[in-house]
Amino acid sequence: MRDKIILAILALFSRLPLSVAQGLGGVIGRVAYWIPNKERQIAGINLATCLPELAPAQRQALLRESLIEAAKGLVEMPVVWASPPSRWIERMQAGTGAGLLEAALRQGKGVIAVGPHLGNWEVGLHYLTSLAKVTAIYRPPRQAGLDDLLKQGRSKGGATLVPATPQGVKALYGALNRGEMMALLADQQPKAAGRQGGVYAPFFGHPALTMVLIGRLARKTGAPVLFWFAERLPRAAGYRMHWFEAPAEIYSADPEITAEALNRGLEACIRKAPAQYLWSYKRFASQPEGVISPYSKAVS
Repeated sequence: MRDKIILAILALFSRLPLSVAQGLGGVIGRVAYWIPNKERQIAGINLATCLPELAPAQRQALLRESLIEAAKGLVEMPVVWASPPSRWIERMQAGTGAGLLEAALRQGKGVIAVGPHLGNWEVGLHYLTSLAKVTAIYRPPRQAGLDDLLKQGRSKGGATLVPATPQGVKALYGALNRGEMMALLADQQPKAAGRQGGVYAPFFGHPALTMVLIGRLARKTGAPVLFWFAERLPRAAGYRMHWFEAPAEIYSADPEITAEALNRGLEACIRKAPAQYLWSYKRFASQPEGVISPYSKAVS
């Protein structure tokens, strides 16, 4: 029943014009800021943990804006899935690092396109598929009934979606060996710790369980790594694609060094548009032995 309700809401949202969808998201985000809830609490903890240099008033303003932007992304998502990819590709503007992807593709070794949950990654994925053949790895949603909808929406532009399984990772290697692009949102905790899953590395100065897959892919295939995100522009004006070169250490043979470089690359993206980052994700839930999670007193 829950899946059916969610699907019905998404179907309703999918019919909205972009300006209306973003306006509705703005209302939902403002309500989420004023009414106590888990997302607001976690986002507040993350902002205090990651950006302690901000004054309390600045963090509160950023918290409010981040909840608004997160809600816009939620309402936008079914609109993007239901529309022709060309609609979103036409709305994309060039931003930081324009030309980096073209130069990387010319090497003929494929490209590892890595990003955080920042801006609108649904629109960004459609744009990537207009530039190269893309294989994207994803985590199936908790609601099994949404899996088909998600895959259909994200693959409309031609992207090949593979699950975060050993078979999916094998598909990434195949794409890179063919000189294609692979896309991955790399700011989530891997399911397993250890040198094959994840290691602890600083993320905004605090230990976070970080995937080691990116370094292995780069080292074994020789593919260049680029960071990217699609910034949402105000008043439904479209989006802006930003690219960043990866720190040189991401190609190291040491998993801890590559993980630290990965997080530095993700931070560079987030600092470009901090209000559009998904601060409500429990990035520091897993901690090294003896280190207390910042969420220890948060709502479960």
